[in-house]
Amino acid sequence: MKYSFIIALCVLGGAKGLGAQSPLIDLKKFDFSVVLDIKYATKDNFTHHKVYPEARCILRKPVAVAISRVQAALKVRGMGLKMFDCYRPLSVQKKFWELVPDERYVADPKKGSRHNRGAAVDVTVIDSVGQELEMPSAYDDFSEKAHRNYKTASKSALNHRKLLERTMEKEGFRGLDTEWWHFDFEGWEQYPIEDIPFSDIP
Repeated sequence: MKYSFIIALCVLGGAKGLGAQSPLIDLKKFDFSVVLDIKYATKDNFTHHKVYPEARCILRKPVAVAISRVQAALKVRGMGLKMFDCYRPLSVQKKFWELVPDERYVADPKKGSRHNRGAAVDVTVIDSVGQELEMPSAYDDFSEKAHRNYKTASKSALNHRKLLERTMEKEGFRGLDTEWWHFDFEGWEQYPIEDIPFSDIP
């Protein structure tokens, strides 16, 4: 028993250390059913500029696996996920900070964002025909309407927000207080901050 306990500790410690080496992968190659609407690959975002060269959802493999599980859970209910943002290079984070230097909404690039680690997602829920369900605010709304404790929205919007939150939490995600769409994956701190261009990720 003593040796088994020591071996178990070594395995657990090693697994945690290997987390930092988890590759960045393209979600579409892992689960093609998830819908992408990567806002920063278009001008339809708060910067009004295209800041990503292409619309891809890049994530650490464990995060992609968890997103796939969320997608499966929603499919049973005739719904699905739509991804607004996934991995974000640090160079882009610096541009965002120049525009909105407020840590309630944009992470200080000196500290790095969970997006820069490939361990955070911006998401919403869609119905069976691909229409977004009503939420308390639009994406990238920098007002109290986007906050998770905002109660003045319609009953439908509040229910949809709670559905998204509960489904994500079951698979290891935790929401940001000021953005109903933002979720960090458990253990995000074990992944390094990256500034790898999308073109360098298979």
